[in-house]
Amino acid sequence: QVQLVESGGGLVQAGGSLRLSCAASGRTFSNYVMGWFRQAPGKEREFVAAITWTGGSTRYADSVKGRFTVSRDNAKNTVYLQMNSLKPEDTAVYHCVARRRPITTYWRDFGSWGQGTQVTVSS
Repeated sequence: QVQLVESGGGLVQAGGSLRLSCAASGRTFSNYVMGWFRQAPGKEREFVAAITWTGGSTRYADSVKGRFTVSRDNAKNTVYLQMNSLKPEDTAVYHCVARRRPITTYWRDFGSWGQGTQVTVSS
């Protein structure tokens, strides 16, 4: 059983930055892809970013490219999402996800989900 716990969400003004963290536990994560999805009220969940075990491969949604950076610290079983130049449309609950490789952007491929952390960007 994989447990994922997110932290770092909050309220920020447009143009600001936040760093989300996701601590994983319950098993070893060798060869696991980890990533982030988000869901705003009334909208479908949306892929944000993903990263392979080695960090050698990443994927980003077009809407966050150049602004968000996903990274991981395997010694700590933790994945991060650095979010810069935030916009009001980034407001959502952000969920950490995990799955065995290969890397993918489809939400149904990820079997492990955290409870989520709220990110609110004011204009």
